[in-house]
Amino acid sequence: MAISLAITSFALLLNAMAGYAFAKLRFVGREQVFRTLLAALVMPLQVGMLPLFLMLKQLGLINTYWAVIIPSMATIYGIFMVRQYALAIPDSLLDAARLDGASEWRLFFTIVLPLLRPVLATLGIFTFLSAWNDFMWPLIVLTGSENYTLPVALAILSTEHVQDAELMMAGSLITILPVLCLFILLQRQLIGGIMVGGVKG
Repeated sequence: MAISLAITSFALLLNAMAGYAFAKLRFVGREQVFRTLLAALVMPLQVGMLPLFLMLKQLGLINTYWAVIIPSMATIYGIFMVRQYALAIPDSLLDAARLDGASEWRLFFTIVLPLLRPVLATLGIFTFLSAWNDFMWPLIVLTGSENYTLPVALAILSTEHVQDAELMMAGSLITILPVLCLFILLQRQLIGGIMVGGVKG
């Protein structure tokens, strides 16, 4: 749970900042960098696993939770999603805040973030679900059994206790409950974010 919440928190902040920058800030090479990120979307995730593993190994992060958290702190899909939504924010609103003396940081946290709330709620649910259900990457980087995430531990448990149906059902229930509670709490924002995105498209 802690890993999924940490990934979701970092992802929402970093994706929101990057998406807003690509949508509203002017800097050299903005369109070229964004097109490069979009081109990288077609690459399978498995292609980058070995270089990423070697990089984390050099940093001494293997078998730590940071090895799971850092690669998911910002995603191309998340940046794209926020950027498309942020394009609808009126430039006149941002320019008026700048004329009133607001710094870029204050502008982002007091004006932009509240406007991005629907898309961030949607992105947060998707990010949490992805982190909570992730099996392959934690299995690779968490070599010690004491650090296993719930999906990895449940998979190993199923091989060791094939006949213990009650234990497997209890583990499955623990896996499902947080996701179900999160959806119940944020279903209105999720549906609103999806509908707004569909109308804008």
